[in-house]
Amino acid sequence: MELTPVIVTTLGGAFSATLGVLVGGAVTRRVQERHWLRDRQLQAYQELFAQYSRFMMALRRAHLDRRGTDVDWAAWSAALTAASLVAPLEVARAIDRFAKAVAIFLGKVATRDPATDPVDEKGLDEASRPAAAAHLALLNAIRRSLGRALEDVPFYLGGTVGDHPEGSYPATAETPRTAKTPETTQTPGTAKAPETTQTQESAGPQGKTVA
Repeated sequence: MELTPVIVTTLGGAFSATLGVLVGGAVTRRVQERHWLRDRQLQAYQELFAQYSRFMMALRRAHLDRRGTDVDWAAWSAALTAASLVAPLEVARAIDRFAKAVAIFLGKVATRDPATDPVDEKGLDEASRPAAAAHLALLNAIRRSLGRALEDVPFYLGGTVGDHPEGSYPATAETPRTAKTPETTQTPGTAKAPETTQTQESAGPQGKTVA
């Protein structure tokens, strides 16, 4: 009896099974790593925008109310670093542009004492305009990195405050005017009833009436 075919078949089966286990394990590890990275990215992005929202709201409120405020700038710096570490290249570049735009706002607002030298609402809007545009660009860069099913959004998802052309909802069309109720038309052949008029009479002396 030839044992060679049996041995070859047995070894081939064992090799195939081993290869299947190795490939399956590699694919599983890759999927797990991808999920882990996606979770870390989402956490980092959420913290970045949370820090941005906090100090933008705090500084705006402080200047409008002419009072002091305390901002945790270390937390903002840490959030920028953490998001950049796990972000894909396109998003990391958008984060860098966003940070530079925010620095423009801070240079004009955070360097002034809100109690003695406040920035008015118009000045706050103008100072935050570069950050507003960079914020929207970063939001869409993140959405594109998460999957093709997520389209770009034309509006902010929190953080940016003030009146900016970027991120504004499109003006809604005016509601059509209500059509006037058509006047009642006469039925053909029907004569219009004459209006009843009252003869004006003036009272004469001793209760007599004079026409």
